[in-house]
Amino acid sequence: MATISDVARAAGVSASTVSYVLSGRRPISAGTRARVEAAIAELHYHPHAGARALASSRTNVLALVAPLRVDVSVPVIMQFVTAVVTAARRFSHDVLLLTKDEGTAGLERVAGAAMVDGLIVMDVERDDIRVPALRRLKQPAVLIGLPDRPGDLTCVDLDFTATGYECVRHLAGHGHRRIGLVGPGPGVYQRGTSYATRFLSGFSDAAAELGLAVAVHACEPSFSGVGDCLRRIEAELPDLSALVVHNEEALAPLLELLRGSGRRVPEDISIVAVCPRDVALALPVRLTSADIPAHEVGTLAVEMTMGLLDGGRRPETRLLAPTIIDRDSCRTLP
Repeated sequence: MATISDVARAAGVSASTVSYVLSGRRPISAGTRARVEAAIAELHYHPHAGARALASSRTNVLALVAPLRVDVSVPVIMQFVTAVVTAARRFSHDVLLLTKDEGTAGLERVAGAAMVDGLIVMDVERDDIRVPALRRLKQPAVLIGLPDRPGDLTCVDLDFTATGYECVRHLAGHGHRRIGLVGPGPGVYQRGTSYATRFLSGFSDAAAELGLAVAVHACEPSFSGVGDCLRRIEAELPDLSALVVHNEEALAPLLELLRGSGRRVPEDISIVAVCPRDVALALPVRLTSADIPAHEVGTLAVEMTMGLLDGGRRPETRLLAPTIIDRDSCRTLP
């Protein structure tokens, strides 16, 4: 296996010059850099990760905090994880995944031990206790989500307020006046999870603005939970014509329950789902959906983290505009 001395000898430079080319900590002439890079390629040299970290004061690791709770969709979370890991590799970084709900303890542990260069935090709550802790850390942090008071923290997410508004407006544009919302599980609302409360705000604002009758209920992600939620919505709106489903795990049971009761989608009831595109296409009915852009959000989170780490980016909040794709689950009323 080639060493840094072998590269230096092949390029006709000192070992320290090779180190500076690798770390970028000192300016090196274009000709010298080209000779060193050619020698690295010829010898298939790979710098030792530990030595490189000591030299650059970096670990080349990002932490991704993604608590796996019973009321979250693990397949959807894993889409974000995959996007973060893939983007991190483009920056020669690995990802340390923290899935336990540890509050601030996990953040302080990995940051205090200098295990990571930066942190990306998911499952953000409106009044998140981790926000003050993140501000105290020396490592930069990016939130996938939006707390009520982000201050000088960087945030990226789908604009869930606009998404809730556009889901209602889409159905109203198809003539629907009585709409139910199958929401996330009760625990998601009780924790004040940011995406759920923002979506509900947009949904409610659109319904009030357009003069629509709506019923909103949290939904346990199980067959019996979906059945209970549907019964509560229909008790409030007996002539319900459409549902917005902001709960990926509820979609398959809901379609089965509707089919079992003899109701057809979209002939008897229209559905707009909030979910990743592949989920909307994998069900028995191709669902009209507001896309959750997990790949784009995860990639942006890594790019923003690296920008903060390199000092070329200032804290910001970036919310992606919703995209609603009309498919087979939404019909226009006569």
